[in-house]
Amino acid sequence: MEELTENKKLRAIHTFVLRAGRMTDAQRNDYAQLSEKWCIPFAEKKLNYKDIFGNDNPVIVEIGFGMGQATAIIAAENPDINYIGLEVHKPGVGRLLGEIKNRGLKNLYIIEHDAMEVLEYMIDDASVDGFHIFFPDPWPKKKHHKRRLVQRPRTNLLAKKLKQGAYLYMATDWEPYAEFALEELNQTEGLYNKFDSFAPHQEWRPETKFESKGLKAEHKINELYFLKK
Repeated sequence: MEELTENKKLRAIHTFVLRAGRMTDAQRNDYAQLSEKWCIPFAEKKLNYKDIFGNDNPVIVEIGFGMGQATAIIAAENPDINYIGLEVHKPGVGRLLGEIKNRGLKNLYIIEHDAMEVLEYMIDDASVDGFHIFFPDPWPKKKHHKRRLVQRPRTNLLAKKLKQGAYLYMATDWEPYAEFALEELNQTEGLYNKFDSFAPHQEWRPETKFESKGLKAEHKINELYFLKK
């Protein structure tokens, strides 16, 4: 019972803080004109992927897509895969909406809401073919570690949503977080590491804005690739 209470407390702590970000005129216009079409409103109701995409293609969920450049590239290069991007920061949502319009994408939708609540209420168990978690906030101060996305019991929820054989792919430039996440994922029931430790670089993943900053700061990029048993 005590462990269950601790789990509920951690699940209630947000993995993000809404920071005031200035939207450009283009982002503001794209948000105003396109969000109704390409943003799925949060609701305590499970999604029907076929109703959304019009097909039964695999579904990948990206948690925290930032400004969405890499998200748009991946979706454009894989038209036979469906993507749902989760993000709470409006400038990034506006930017990705513009990418969807400019690239003519039909396989990418956005949910502008807390990812943990989206997973809890909108995503069916064993329905996701992959999770992308690229350069999540590392929350480097020890007192903020409880906000880290990739830790139990949050990873238990992620594992629950994956199909058998589906993957969870994380990349980070913060080495202490990489080591922390590796340990948490190794201890998450239902997941196993495809590699002995950190994964080799996945060549299909485009460089993100946060990755570029990390490389300029001479940070090592670590990648983790786990599969659902």
